[in-house]
Amino acid sequence: MQTVKDFFQPFKIISKRNLFILLVAQFVIAIVALQLSGGSGLIPSPLKIGETVISIVSTANFWDEFMASLMLTIKGMAISLVIALLVSYAYVIPFFRPLAKFVIKCRYLTLTGLIFLFTLLTSNGSQLKLGLLVFGIVPFFVTSLLSIIDGIDKQEFELCKTLGMSNWRALWEIIIIGRLDMVVEVVRQNFAIAWMMITMVEGLSMSEGGLGTMLIKSNKYIDLSTVFAILVIIFLVGVLFDYVLGVLRFWLFPYTKIQMRK
Repeated sequence: MQTVKDFFQPFKIISKRNLFILLVAQFVIAIVALQLSGGSGLIPSPLKIGETVISIVSTANFWDEFMASLMLTIKGMAISLVIALLVSYAYVIPFFRPLAKFVIKCRYLTLTGLIFLFTLLTSNGSQLKLGLLVFGIVPFFVTSLLSIIDGIDKQEFELCKTLGMSNWRALWEIIIIGRLDMVVEVVRQNFAIAWMMITMVEGLSMSEGGLGTMLIKSNKYIDLSTVFAILVIIFLVGVLFDYVLGVLRFWLFPYTKIQMRK
């Protein structure tokens, strides 16, 4: 039987039921505190934000903007994943190792200084947004994938040699097939980066709409209720996709549940 004291003990494991109760309680307390303290100043109260969320999602225009952002994100994620996988798998080949190392260092490049370059390399606003999104995501994808590869136990490669496998067969069995479930987890982790970046890249070219366009227009007219409402929607969609990708991983690779329990 767990007590309240257990919630404040380091390394204490609590049940999922108690964790859910704790989460709901903290959320309710936070909302009540914001409701009591907000509304009188510039920042709208949670109740006002909730009303604005309902008002926004009930319009057809919102769903057009939402689908534009979602499709751009999914397309950027798909292209980024293919590029990242190719770079990461090539990492085990010495000739391509410097390329992979360079790609992960590109995490420190700011997109602001590269907008002009991408404008020259692309022919329209859609390609510009997609190019910036892919460039921003790929280094983080590669970083996560290389950490998985570097963490593989050398005994797995030695076992492949004992079984008479070639280096290419070992690459296929250990890294490509053997770590496929971790690729799904990497996609789950890095979707947050793509979803966060989408509003920024959409602000560079507003001709095709999107949630980023809605945010910029609302900020321009200091419509803070709409701004916070859109942020809440973006947050909820991100949490939903995180959950769906987690369920998808367990569904495609059931053995990961056993690994999580260990």
